[in-house]
Amino acid sequence: MLRSMTGFGRCLVESEGFTQQWEVKSVNSRHLDLKWRLPMSVRSLEPRLEKVVRRFASRGRVDISLTLQYTGGTGPAPRFDAMQAEAMLDSLKELAARRGESFTPDYNALLALPGLWGDAGDEVDESLTLALEEGLSLALEDWNDARAAEGRALARDMHSRILRMEEWTGLIAERAPEIKEERFAVLRERLSEALAAVNGELEEGRFLQEMVVLSDKLDVSEELTRLHAHLERLRDLLEIGTDAGRRLDFTLQECFREIATCGNKIQDAQTSRLVVDFKNELEKCREQVQNLE
Repeated sequence: MLRSMTGFGRCLVESEGFTQQWEVKSVNSRHLDLKWRLPMSVRSLEPRLEKVVRRFASRGRVDISLTLQYTGGTGPAPRFDAMQAEAMLDSLKELAARRGESFTPDYNALLALPGLWGDAGDEVDESLTLALEEGLSLALEDWNDARAAEGRALARDMHSRILRMEEWTGLIAERAPEIKEERFAVLRERLSEALAAVNGELEEGRFLQEMVVLSDKLDVSEELTRLHAHLERLRDLLEIGTDAGRRLDFTLQECFREIATCGNKIQDAQTSRLVVDFKNELEKCREQVQNLE
């Protein structure tokens, strides 16, 4: 399924002894970049929880937060680093003494120093771990639903653009032979005028040689064949969905290459307008693809 890298998911689970609330937010990124905000008591579970996330996502910057509330005093007691706190207070007391100032410790200020607080160092209960993994999975499913909905909207938009580009490819293919004939006629006329000015005659063999060279320069059949194949590939990738973002981006680059070559070879006003419109549609598709996983 095609998914956007941008999404939001939430889950609230009430269990015996505690309530967990997860929030998952994400934006686009080249790789999977996880940012955690976990309570101190369960931070040691981050490696296990990361494995859960990797079952649901492969790219994006993902912010994951957990609010964990215990009931009935069942939560683990926080660990306070008393030795570190005493050392800090002693240093401040010495500093005040050297300056000839009085020092009265503000113990409330110690509450705001995260370096002094942590978990008790005990292993997290396995039942709590499993419950948190399940809650995170539910939040990630909600997050994926949101990403899939946006992915479907992006796919519909890109499908409509691909249809327009396929139509323009057909118009260029129809116009290319006409341009060749027009260029041949113009070249014959100019050569005839130049030779007439010096009382010369147009040598048909030489003219045919020039036509072969010009025909090769104006030939875009190979580019149009590849362009048509790339557009079909884009359609297939949108249908496949899984891990499509990078492959879509690469295929769009190839489309840019082929249509630019067509524009350089066929320097015709009508075709040039189609090429410009084509590039604009490709650029809009690339902007959409930047948000796809």
